[in-house]
Formats: sequence, C-alpha cells, structure tokens
Amino acid sequence: MRVSNGTMTAVEFRALAEFRYRIRIYLNGSEEAARNAGLEPQQYMLMLALRGLPAGREPSIRELADRMQLRHHTIVELVDRLEQRQLLRRERSRTDRRQVILHLTPRGGKILTRLARQRISELRTAAPALVRALTAVIRSTRAPKNAMARS
Repeated sequence: MRVSNGTMTAVEFRALAEFRYRIRIYLNGSEEAARNAGLEPQQYMLMLALRGLPAGREPSIRELADRMQLRHHTIVELVDRLEQRQLLRRERSRTDRRQVILHLTPRGGKILTRLARQRISELRTAAPALVRALTAVIRSTRAPKNAMARS
C-alpha cells in the first residue's frame, strides 16, 4: 500500500491530466459523431448502453439509469425522444408489469451499428495514446518498494 501524506507529485498530476485529456478527445469524437448522425450524445450513449448490456441483465429503465449513472427521469426523457424518432420501443415486462423493457428498433440498430463501428475504428487509432496515458497514471501512483516495508 502506498504511504502518503496526502500530497501528490507533479508527475502524478500530469499523468492524471493527460489520461483525462485522452479520454475527452475520444469522448468528444463520440459526441460529434452522434450529432452528425442526428442524435444527441446522451441518446447515443443510451442506445449503446442498451445494446451493450451484459448478458442476463434486463434492458429496463432502471438498469439503464444505473449503467449511465443518470436519474430515472432523465432516462425516461431520453427514451421518450428516441421512441418518438422510432429508434427504440418500450414494452411492459411479462414478469413484472410495473417494469418497462426497452428494445432498439431495426432503424435504431442500424444507426447504432454505424456509429459504433466508427467509434471502434477511432479507438484503434487512439488506443496507443490512451494506454500510454493510463500506464503513466498507474506507474506514477505505485508504491515505492521500500514504502511497503514501512506500512
């Protein structure tokens, strides 16, 4: 475990700032790609979260709120807009009628697939810089070997 008096080094700040910068470049590209496809960035993120749910997870509004770290009513608003554009549909759960289950429409699936392919292609280009930045963060915050003996 790292011995710390609460201070951080300039190297740690630079590494963390660089990592955040690299992530933002990628995320800003995702936001721009979504807008170019006629979606708001959060609409794209909701569609991606829906399609990319782990196996066995139910595509409910509650689950998507958790996956996106947004409030329930924000997800409902996004779902309303996507449903109006016929990019997704909702239905009542067969097991719990109180729960709403979400599904991409074929049209929504096509748009999402096109965007996801673009983003994966961009990620292949951005990956080396992201990995270098993450590695620098991890290295800058590792405990010195002799600090382990002091803890």
